[in-house]
Amino acid sequence: MTEGLIHSLESCGTVDGPGIRFVIFTQGCPLRCLYCHNPDCRHPEDGKKVTSEELITEIKKYRSYFQYSGGGVTVTGGEPLMQPEFVKAIFEECHKIGIHTVLDTSGYVTLDAAKPVLEHTDLVLLDIKSFNPDTYRTVTSVSLEPTLKFARYLAEINKPTWIRFVLVPGLTDAEDNVLGLAKFVSQLKNVEKVEVLPFHKMGEYKWEQLGFDYQLKNTEPPSQELMNKVINTFKNYNLVVQ
Repeated sequence: MTEGLIHSLESCGTVDGPGIRFVIFTQGCPLRCLYCHNPDCRHPEDGKKVTSEELITEIKKYRSYFQYSGGGVTVTGGEPLMQPEFVKAIFEECHKIGIHTVLDTSGYVTLDAAKPVLEHTDLVLLDIKSFNPDTYRTVTSVSLEPTLKFARYLAEINKPTWIRFVLVPGLTDAEDNVLGLAKFVSQLKNVEKVEVLPFHKMGEYKWEQLGFDYQLKNTEPPSQELMNKVINTFKNYNLVVQ
């Protein structure tokens, strides 16, 4: 029996991988992203204890939805790879009963921790917050290099991957930042597509409730013009963009 800490569950998610998905939000994250919409996932001690067996029992109820839609199970967070044994146990059981698995991660982990999980992962959603190391540290409070190393390893083992990039005006939209990321991603032959996600403030109320300083309160979502410009930058490197 493998026990882990979760924040919450979503039974019919549609934005975290293909089809209809059972989404598990794990508790605990080493990043401190300025635009995080789940700041209540930061601290592991705030999580709810649950076993992988309990989750699988719940997951099985939705198998017909997965089969109909091409969906499955997504583990996100927080940062799932802070609890690698737990995530591995969930994915291993999913594979035994023919359920597709998706790992949503920042890649800010050691490869030794990630490898056993990746053996049972069908698709990785890799959030690369920025390509400029200084911008990355401003956004996340941590170093970029582990994420790039993780991305290169995914390419090495040819693991199907979607890259996620959050476009924040005045923060991640610098031309050299976007160009650098597009160029880097274009060299990874395992990347199926890039998702350019517009910045939003849906998590701002959580920051206020928790007493955290939300530094982006005066930042507006990107214009359609800026979105199109960034999307075209990725497309110019022959990447599929959503």
